[in-house]
Amino acid sequence: MDNLKTRTARTLKWTLIDRVLQQALYAVTGIVLARMLSQTDFGLVGAVLVFQAFASLLVDSGFSYALIQRKEPTQTDYSTVLWFNLAVASASYIILWLAAPLIARCFQNDLRLIPLSRVMFISIIINASAIVQTNRLMKRMDARPVALSNAAGLAAGAVAGISLAVSGFGAWAIVWQTLVAAGVKSGILWICCNWRPSAEFSWSALRSFFGIGGRMMFTSFLNTLFLNLYSFFIGAFVGLRSLGFYTQSDKWSKMGIMSLSQTLTSSFLPPLSSVQDDPERFRRMTSKMNRFTAYILFPAMAGLMATATPLFHLLFGTKWDPSILLFQQLLFRGIFTVLIALYNNYLLALGHARDIMWLEVLRDTVAVVALAVTFPYMALSTDSDPVYGLSILLWGQVISSVLTFAVTLAVVCRRTGCRWTGYILDLAPYAALTMAIVPLMLWLGSCLSSPLWQLVAEALCGLGLYTGINRLLGSKIQSDVIGFARGRREF
Repeated sequence: MDNLKTRTARTLKWTLIDRVLQQALYAVTGIVLARMLSQTDFGLVGAVLVFQAFASLLVDSGFSYALIQRKEPTQTDYSTVLWFNLAVASASYIILWLAAPLIARCFQNDLRLIPLSRVMFISIIINASAIVQTNRLMKRMDARPVALSNAAGLAAGAVAGISLAVSGFGAWAIVWQTLVAAGVKSGILWICCNWRPSAEFSWSALRSFFGIGGRMMFTSFLNTLFLNLYSFFIGAFVGLRSLGFYTQSDKWSKMGIMSLSQTLTSSFLPPLSSVQDDPERFRRMTSKMNRFTAYILFPAMAGLMATATPLFHLLFGTKWDPSILLFQQLLFRGIFTVLIALYNNYLLALGHARDIMWLEVLRDTVAVVALAVTFPYMALSTDSDPVYGLSILLWGQVISSVLTFAVTLAVVCRRTGCRWTGYILDLAPYAALTMAIVPLMLWLGSCLSSPLWQLVAEALCGLGLYTGINRLLGSKIQSDVIGFARGRREF
């Protein structure tokens, strides 16, 4: 038990370091590129990423979840999944290469998309080569090499992207940033993993993963559809400039949302899987994970929402002002996205992939209904608000996420044998404290005129009040978080 606690704490620590390094590098690169490139440049890449997301999903096929969930995967299991990933990645690239003219036709026949997409899609094969290596390291709860490879890849990609942007290559700067980052990351993982595949492929091993992997792939497919549907409709029916505004807000909001979600998935799933046969210990662990997540999630998302305007003005000037409200809406929706991902971890650790699949079907069904209702308003704009219609679109998606969260909570409570009130009480103190502090942050910011000082004052006010009040109340979770950060506390 103690060894598991130590390894979980170490994994969580390095996963958090990984996310912080990633976000720092993303931020530096993103700021430079956002200042130098146009909204249409980001719209072009955003259009390509819609199709790349689905291809990358097909490559993994959900088997990475199945490998982590399985207690003792064999060499044959790992080798089979690697060869399968590479084969599917190669086939996907060929199909997408041939489909490039059709992709351009979907987005108002912008022929610039043809060469951009054909080069960008190479990253699908590069990333596929390192999925198993990452999986093996996380299975061993050794997140340090993963963090270092991500940081090195992003740093190399940043140099390439910024250099090309300075030289006037436009959207190509983002394309080569992606390729260089993927290549460096994959190369380091192959070196650090100290594992090589054997020349074997087992159909029986592959079939054994379809119980968990197949359902998780279908679930991930629906989730990817959910996340990229807006980009497709915005680019196809509103225009690449509006897609650029949306892509920018989506990218910056995901820096917080996906970091938290991925940290929880990679750090919490292995220890949960290891105690899946001990219901009482499983319940204790999930309760602590609920509180740990709430302690970080609510102030992080609300703090970013509160500081959005000075943050954008400080980083980009007024060039991306239409993205600010979209950014705030996506962050609000992201609160429920992270919680749903956390609860899906609980279901997956217990082997209930079917529940996750049907919950994703429900979420996408509600999202499509919301899209249908708001679609007629999507292209609306005013002189002062060019993305007025997109804001209406996102409010519909916020409502769909809230409804999905409620149903997911009911299902996970039934599967874990816990009362829904217990889950809500785990979250409520941190949500309530955050809601009380945010108005003070906004008031303080309104007293200042400089974006820099607004940001500094609001951030210090929020952080100081939140940690100070938690300390006065004797928050055990805050002590645990600080202990994890210092490497002195076990999970």
